[in-house]
Amino acid sequence: MKLKYRINIIWSDENNCYLVGLPDFEGQQWRTHGDTYEEAFKNGLEVMEELHLAGVHGSIELPVAKTAETETLELA
Repeated sequence: MKLKYRINIIWSDENNCYLVGLPDFEGQQWRTHGDTYEEAFKNGLEVMEELHLAGVHGSIELPVAKTAETETLELA
């Protein structure tokens, strides 16, 4: 599956793990986490795939994925 949504991964000293955000999807800032960067990325992809399937099945409305071009236009 070729999804074009962004994944943000940051280290949290408070939680002692990597936090994963999917900024194109509204809602909670952090969607999942992982003890390693690789685990956090894998978990983020799984959440994104679940959200995408929910959109395909009509449970949620899928957002328009932001691209580098649309980000640049918004900053101008």
